[in-house]
Amino acid sequence: MELAAKIDDYGKPAWIGLMVVSFIVFWPVGLAVLAYLIWSGRMGCSKRDFGRWYNREEGRRNRGFRRGKHRSSGNTAFDEYREDMIRRLEEEQDEFHDFLDRLRRAKDKAEFDQFMADRQSRKGSDNGDAEAAPGAA
Repeated sequence: MELAAKIDDYGKPAWIGLMVVSFIVFWPVGLAVLAYLIWSGRMGCSKRDFGRWYNREEGRRNRGFRRGKHRSSGNTAFDEYREDMIRRLEEEQDEFHDFLDRLRRAKDKAEFDQFMADRQSRKGSDNGDAEAAPGAA
């Protein structure tokens, strides 16, 4: 895979260019390059990139696994500090995500309350016009 390593040195534009050229030259090769890019994750197409649509609960459950992949540096004081810092950052991240959720819920509730108030005022004005018309006739 020396060729893949050389293309990786040039980055994503090189992979995209290779894919386009291979589609132009012979489409099955282009399809193979596209499949390789998706399978290897070289284009950064992972679930983490979906932003709001990413299931944060699933990410929170898998966080313990992520913490376990750190190898020891050989310095136990540093390893303890690093684990404590990672734990605090994860807690802060959870608190921030909870804050954003509360903020979104509050915004949604305010918009819904405004909609209901507008709807009630339109209903009231429609009923007032309907009552005035029969009395005038």
